[in-house]
Amino acid sequence: MRRIYFDHNATTPVHPGAKEAMAPFLAEVFGNPSSAHQAGREAREPVEKARVQVASLINAEPEEIVFTSGGTEGDNMAVKGVLFNFLGKGGHIITTAVEHPAVIETFRFAERFLGFKATYLPVDNSGMPDPDDLRKAMRADTVLVSIMAANNETGNIFPVKEMAGIARQRGVLFHTDAVQVAGKMPVDVKDLDVDLLTASGHKFNAPKGAGFQFIKKGISTMPAALLSGGHQERGMRSGTENVPGIVALGAACELARAGMQEKAQRIGRMRDRLEQAILGRVPETVLNGHRENRIYNTSNISFKYIEAEAVLQMLDMRGICVSTGSACSSETGEPSHVLQAMGLEPTCSRGAIRFSLGLGNTEDDVDYCLEILPPVVERLQKMSPLFPAK
Repeated sequence: MRRIYFDHNATTPVHPGAKEAMAPFLAEVFGNPSSAHQAGREAREPVEKARVQVASLINAEPEEIVFTSGGTEGDNMAVKGVLFNFLGKGGHIITTAVEHPAVIETFRFAERFLGFKATYLPVDNSGMPDPDDLRKAMRADTVLVSIMAANNETGNIFPVKEMAGIARQRGVLFHTDAVQVAGKMPVDVKDLDVDLLTASGHKFNAPKGAGFQFIKKGISTMPAALLSGGHQERGMRSGTENVPGIVALGAACELARAGMQEKAQRIGRMRDRLEQAILGRVPETVLNGHRENRIYNTSNISFKYIEAEAVLQMLDMRGICVSTGSACSSETGEPSHVLQAMGLEPTCSRGAIRFSLGLGNTEDDVDYCLEILPPVVERLQKMSPLFPAK
C-alpha cells in the first residue's frame, strides 16, 4: 500500500547525507571522545567538527553549543537549569499558554516543587501572543522568560526578537524553544539576542537522540547541569557523547543551510495547494493559526462536527500519516491545549488535523491526499449527529 507521510513536525526521515556521515561511527570508529588515546581522538575530532556545523546553522560560536538528546532535555536544561540558581529565593517565570509540553510541564514542575510563580501568556484567536502582554507581566522578581520560536501545532512564528528585547530591557534571561524552526528557516541567535535556545535534530532530518542547546557566552546566570558525572560538554551535560548522532546532526545542519531556500519554496507550494484545496472542497472546515505568519510546511485544519481521531485512523488505513496535534500529547485523548487557548469551540478543536510536509513529499502525494481525504470526511460527517442537516 502506498504511504504518504505528512507528519514532519513530529519527526522526519534521516537525510541520506546525514545517514552516510554517521555510518562509520556505528562500527569502525567507536572510541570514546573523552579518551586520550588514538581511538578517542578519532571520535573527538568529528564531534568538534559537528559543533562548528551546528554553530554555523544559527550564527553562534562553537563554544556556545552543548550537545543534548533533543528538545525535551534542552527545554528542561534551560528552565530547570536556570531556576536551580534561584532555589530558596522564590521568583517569577513567564511562558505562553501554547508552549510544547516540554516547557509547559517543566513550568508546572517549577511551580509545584521549586516554589516559583508562573504566568502563562494568552494568545489571540489566531494563536499569536501579544508582546505587550509580556511587558505587562514582567515583575521585579521575574527571573526567566521562555517563548517558543514557532508553535508545533499551528506553525505560527512568534515575535521572539521583540519579546527577547523586552526581557533584555529588564535584565531577565530569555529562552526560546526553536525545535520547529531550526533547520527549516534562518535562525540567527545574535540577531534574536536570546540567552538560551533549544533544538532537536530529528525535526530536520537528523536521527532521533541528537539535539543541541545554545547557551550565550557571558550569560548572566549559567544554567546548572541536570546530569552530574564525567564533566563532558564543559560540565553542562555529563555522559559519553552520542558520536554517531552528533556527526549526523552536524551533517544535517550543513545540508539544511545549503538547501533551505529551495526547500522552503518547494514545500511551501505543496502545503499551500493542499490547504487551499481542502478548504475549497471540504465543507465545514476551518484553518487554525495565522494565515501568513507560519512555518511554510504546516497546516492545521479543523473538520467541524467530527472527531479528528476518526479522520486520522481512516487516512492511516489508506496509507496517509497525519497528526491530531503534538505527538508528545497525542495519547492523552484531551483536546489540544493550543487550540483551547485560541478559544476554539469543541466542535472545531476536536476535529483538528495537522498536516506537516517535508523531505520526500511530492506533488503526487498532495494529489493522493486530495483524492482520499474529501470522501473520508464526507462519510464521517454523514455519520455525525452534530453535522447540520442540509
